[in-house]
Amino acid sequence: MAGSGSDGTEDSDSSAEREQTNSSESDGNMPKRQRLTRASTRLSQKLLHCSLSQLFNQHGGLTPLALDTPDLKRTADHDESPPLTPTGNAPSSESELDISSPNASHDESQSKDQANRDSDKDLSHRPKRRRCHETYNFNMKCPTPGCNSLGHLTGKHERHFAVSGCPLYHNLSADECKTPTPKQSRYKEQVAEMRKGRNSGLQKEQKEKHMENRQAHGNTREPLLENITSDYDLELFRKAQARASEDLEKLRIQGQITEGSNMIKTILFGRYELDTWYHSPYPEEYARLGRLYVCEFCLKYMKSQTILRRHMAKCVWKHPPGDEVYRKGAISVFEVDGKKNKIYCQNLCLLAKLFLDHKTLYYDVEPFLFYVMTEADNTGCHLVGYFSKEKNSFLNYNVSCILTMPQYMRQGFGKMLIDFSYLLSKVEEKVGSPERPLSDLGLISYRSYWKEVLLRYMYNFQGKEISIKEISQETAVNPVDIVSTLQSLQMLKYWKGKHLVLKRQDLIDEWKAKEIKRGNSNKTIDPSSLKWTPPKGT
Repeated sequence: MAGSGSDGTEDSDSSAEREQTNSSESDGNMPKRQRLTRASTRLSQKLLHCSLSQLFNQHGGLTPLALDTPDLKRTADHDESPPLTPTGNAPSSESELDISSPNASHDESQSKDQANRDSDKDLSHRPKRRRCHETYNFNMKCPTPGCNSLGHLTGKHERHFAVSGCPLYHNLSADECKTPTPKQSRYKEQVAEMRKGRNSGLQKEQKEKHMENRQAHGNTREPLLENITSDYDLELFRKAQARASEDLEKLRIQGQITEGSNMIKTILFGRYELDTWYHSPYPEEYARLGRLYVCEFCLKYMKSQTILRRHMAKCVWKHPPGDEVYRKGAISVFEVDGKKNKIYCQNLCLLAKLFLDHKTLYYDVEPFLFYVMTEADNTGCHLVGYFSKEKNSFLNYNVSCILTMPQYMRQGFGKMLIDFSYLLSKVEEKVGSPERPLSDLGLISYRSYWKEVLLRYMYNFQGKEISIKEISQETAVNPVDIVSTLQSLQMLKYWKGKHLVLKRQDLIDEWKAKEIKRGNSNKTIDPSSLKWTPPKGT
């Protein structure tokens, strides 16, 4: 310790000066002075031993191993502490003392003061160091039964404290881990010998050959790998490549990974896992996946369930963007402008293409308005379906694209979307019609809706003469669609140069019976719940 070292130096200098001053004394006084010096040294050492013994007793009897640290050795050298015996105690006889200390000429009082200072410093420092050492040695132990924590599986460390580095757990000994087996040594030599043929770089001719191959085939072929590395490493790469392709083939057979036009087989959407029907032009890095993960509120698509879970934890969307123009019960309709919410509308189109065949609109969404129907619960507004329409349609199309999500099909939501589109046409005082061509399911839905509209109109009609024009003005259905529906119901006849509409009471009664059986269903659009005005410029 610094304080002990400095005190010892000053005492040594003073004793040397005293020796020089008293050099003129007679030789008769020398034996007495030596005896006094030795007696004082013995006394100081005994006092220090007593202090150490008290320290040992207070802290449970420390062993020599616990005090055998560089810091404590350095402190003992400065403090002139006596060496410990193999039993861990201070020496008890004069034969065990080393009296060749440079401070052997100290007087008795100086030795007592020095011993007291050293014992105080030992008391303040040694217990703290001991506790740290004790924790390291006795609390950390390998959990393998019968293991003494010696050795390491890598052979680079003397001790281990986990099963992963335990030689005994791996049925090895500590010595076997330090030195490789003859088989391992031979294999290492063979690999080193095979890698001697590794080229430092391509020659000019080889570079030209590689460039020609790249220019001829581009990214459609694998680059030439010869002469890039050693034959041994190239062979390892080929084996790994073959094994990876075999694993991919197994995944394709199981249906987890697909190739071709319809890459995405399933999507995870909310609490549903949906099988896709058609190809959708998602980015290539997503399209090559067998499954896509989509947020049901903002429609962002992701690669894994982990990413989706993290996204859902921070996604603030609980309903589509735009204005809520209709609400009745749990059903709401939001008007979304493709120009104001471009990303959402693009994602909606990409999602719809997975279930629609005749859809070509993906990214050019600015000229369209999207009407998104949702069903609300305590977690948010869940996507039921949507339809889009042009902001300015010269042919008076009231629907450009329409979709009901597969999990909500055959529940009446498709007719609700169609009815809502015609309700908007009535507010605009226009006659509407869906844009052609219609998908198979779309055609079935529209024919069913047109049939229901015509039968309801005839059931409530009390006049003698009926006009297709009047039907069109009251229902906002295009006359062409009315005529095609009447023909399919065999209610339109040509007689004496005129077209006559036949009122088939059997069909009307059948429809009315279904209406009564259905009861008061909430799968209908209530015009009074609409809060909407036509956009300007339409």
